[in-house]
Amino acid sequence: MRARELGIRIGLLEPGPLDAITDIPGVRVGHTTLISGDGPLRVGHGPVRTGVTVIVPHDGDPWAEPVFAGCHRLNGNGELTGLEWVRESGFLGGAIGITNTHSVGVVRDALVAHAARSREPHEVFWALPVVGETYDGGLNDINGFHVKQSHLDAALASATGGPVAEGNVGGGTGMICHEFKGGIGTASRRVAAADGGWTVGALVQANYGERELLRIDGVPVGQAIPVSEVPSAWAAVEALEAEATRRAPGIVPRSGAGGGSIIIVLATDAPLLPHQCERLAQRASLGLARMGSTASHGSGDIFIAFATGNRDLSRSAGEQDPRGTVDLRMVADRTISPLFQAAVEATEAAIVNALLAAETMTGRDGITAHALDHNRLLDVMAAYGRGPRATRR
Repeated sequence: MRARELGIRIGLLEPGPLDAITDIPGVRVGHTTLISGDGPLRVGHGPVRTGVTVIVPHDGDPWAEPVFAGCHRLNGNGELTGLEWVRESGFLGGAIGITNTHSVGVVRDALVAHAARSREPHEVFWALPVVGETYDGGLNDINGFHVKQSHLDAALASATGGPVAEGNVGGGTGMICHEFKGGIGTASRRVAAADGGWTVGALVQANYGERELLRIDGVPVGQAIPVSEVPSAWAAVEALEAEATRRAPGIVPRSGAGGGSIIIVLATDAPLLPHQCERLAQRASLGLARMGSTASHGSGDIFIAFATGNRDLSRSAGEQDPRGTVDLRMVADRTISPLFQAAVEATEAAIVNALLAAETMTGRDGITAHALDHNRLLDVMAAYGRGPRATRR
């Protein structure tokens, strides 16, 4: 179930046909989801609640043909690899991966290996992949390192430009958002034809936030559905950590529900230059803030935006491009503000969709992350005059 299907309208702009990042022509998304085992945590054995998600930026070879990109860090207690080269060159030169905190390395290496296998033995090739993470150790055997190269390969093989699976899938499998079950979410928004008719799509891996701060379409949902009504998975995690601290006083507990993270990927078909992509990425912060995030000390809130409106920018990643100049187009400043609005609204809607698509999940040590109940949500929104059940005057 998604926001629009429930009758919840986020923002003023209309979505694309899929209301997904795949509304950008050529963009594809794939997941590998790993779920196995139940009961007490046995490191290396499970229970496993994790996976990997990939975003392929266009319909060509993204390793040979980069697109313009920019990035933004709202709070840096997290990881999105490869951003130094994005900042330096203005290019995104490959597929993007998202997984759990302790599987960034294997996914990064697997992306390089996957691309290298398609090259000739003496072909010039190098890659600095962009791979992000959020922490799924509340539900998953995160120190068991269950994500393998084959799982990245499977995610790439499954990548499609159609509807995007959301919730408990891919890298979002074991994630928790505002102390409800979270995960992967996506959405898109289109600007008016007079402003170019461009589309901005967002994909999030949502694993952040305290319950009482959650707001949906401006409604204080988290205060209306407190943890006393729907328990937080972090309460059980913290109880286990308290016992571990009692046995071994040197152990330092994690920072609770406020210590989670979110990775946000924005895509657009507008012809943006790198500095404009960076400006677009910054606007994801506003969509996140609308949901109630404060970007706490323990949170990794890292965003990347890429634009496919200019193509054939650099051949063979620039190493063997015989051209001395490349022709470009650029959105004029007069029409860039509507794209900023689209980025804000798409980000907010993608997080809402992640919450609505996610299903209740029990992970390691019997810890349960409860889904946000759709009927309860609509009732709460109606009480504030929002949503499809609100009384119209």
